[in-house]
Amino acid sequence: MQSIFLLKAITEFILLGFGDFPEMQPLLFVTFLFIYTLTMSGNIVIVLVIAADHNLHTPMYFFLGNLSFLEICYTTTIVPKMLRSFLTVREVILFMGCVAQLYIFGSLAVTECLLLSVMSYDRYLAICHPLSYASVMNFKVCLQLTAGYWITGFLTPIAMMVLTFTLPFCASKEVGHFFCDFMPLLKLSCTDTHLVEFLSFTVSACVTLVPFLLTLTSYCRIILTIRRIPSTTGKQKAFSTCSSHLLVVLIFYGTIIIVYGDPVCNQSPALNKAFSLLYTVISPMFNPLIYSLRNKEVKCALRKVGSKVFTFLKKSNIP
Repeated sequence: MQSIFLLKAITEFILLGFGDFPEMQPLLFVTFLFIYTLTMSGNIVIVLVIAADHNLHTPMYFFLGNLSFLEICYTTTIVPKMLRSFLTVREVILFMGCVAQLYIFGSLAVTECLLLSVMSYDRYLAICHPLSYASVMNFKVCLQLTAGYWITGFLTPIAMMVLTFTLPFCASKEVGHFFCDFMPLLKLSCTDTHLVEFLSFTVSACVTLVPFLLTLTSYCRIILTIRRIPSTTGKQKAFSTCSSHLLVVLIFYGTIIIVYGDPVCNQSPALNKAFSLLYTVISPMFNPLIYSLRNKEVKCALRKVGSKVFTFLKKSNIP
């Protein structure tokens, strides 16, 4: 009963963000506003181009469209509130707003882990089993896989959310982060959180490690298959179909390991915030650039859509 009473007493949290550098707030606001704009426009363009070009209506680009849509949601969950913190002395987030932000952020992170593993499996089938690829990875299977990783992603954090937000928060209302992250919230509790931390680590390890191992296994098989291709041109062509996804995987898991795999980073709020920017702000900006600059089909589709838009504007006499 005491826990429930204290829980109801907390109606809001204060996001400290980057308040340690008040003189840099205007510069940080402009910088991250530019990054957010670039991220949103890049991912929206990817989604629209894939939807508009029939040549991109394949499983690979279907999953890429899902990834771009996920990045739009992922970034929008974090960045707008962070931008507000640069313009206010105390950025307040309501208790239920904090619950929603942490839940959506955690759900999308799990979903992205699963989606990246599905994309690697798609590339494995395309390169290692090209003759049976079309029959195995058909439209129905794509929809089933998509429903699977989205539903799993949004079901996984529920138990941890219940455990976290039924803790008594009585130490302080100031969250030492630019969003409601798990570890900074636990530090505000005035009770023992070791059990919650252990369960959180176990769940996080499962939803991160299993998809990572599946992705790693797929790429090991892909590399072995590519090595057997006799011609250099064939090897380059095969590798080009998965190089963009491999780079995205390395960036995503690399930043996750830096933030959550090193105890030193978790003990330093400044480092934690700095490294958290990598996967919440920077990585979603690079993903559409990677796929558009390193993929010939996407670049061709962008040129075709751009040409159609230019022709439409010219016929409409719009300057």
